[in-house]
Amino acid sequence: MADTIELTKLRLVEGVWHGALKHPGRDDWQPDLEVTHLGEPVPDIVVQQDRVEEHWLVQVPIPVERIADGVQTFVIRDRRDADVLASFSIAAGDALSEDIRAELSLVRAELDMLKRAFRRHCVETAGG
Repeated sequence: MADTIELTKLRLVEGVWHGALKHPGRDDWQPDLEVTHLGEPVPDIVVQQDRVEEHWLVQVPIPVERIADGVQTFVIRDRRDADVLASFSIAAGDALSEDIRAELSLVRAELDMLKRAFRRHCVETAGG
């Protein structure tokens, strides 16, 4: 059943993750979701039916005590069959800035390699 459930992120604002949940072809379906962080349940999840848009609105308030250095990942599952419907991550802290700088350095190196390969390709194809 969960293979047809679609959970789409709408936004993350003011510490609350918002999503839209659809289960096409099932008018009588009631969602039963759980959100976990490091295997522990996240409380105060709100799921409300929006009859106009024909989906369910999902709100996951992020508890302040769950925000910490590094990457914190929250997993949203269907309780009926434990299928993961979505996940979201929050990244923070000093260690993160080092990771971003290293990643940016790798992206720059790859871009330089692609530029050289493209220029070489242009030279080779212009001669023929």
